[in-house]
Amino acid sequence: MSDLKSPSVIKIKGLLFLIMGTLASLLLIVDTPTLRHTALLAIAVWSFCRFYYFAFYVIEHYVDPQFKFSGLLDFARYLLRRKNSPP
Repeated sequence: MSDLKSPSVIKIKGLLFLIMGTLASLLLIVDTPTLRHTALLAIAVWSFCRFYYFAFYVIEHYVDPQFKFSGLLDFARYLLRRKNSPP
């Protein structure tokens, strides 16, 4: 599969992710409409967003500017490779 290069298709893909996440969150909140579940869902979403930011932006810009990640599997391979390599 080739890289996605069309700006309009990239924007549509981002919008679809936003819609899917919103619908999934709303369905979870409707299923169990408690403040506790809503807060836990918000914390989980926020934490995963911060991890994604860390995995790509922080590592690439502050830890190892030479390595470019293309996905979370590449990030995991990078961590394993760094762990197994001698200091």
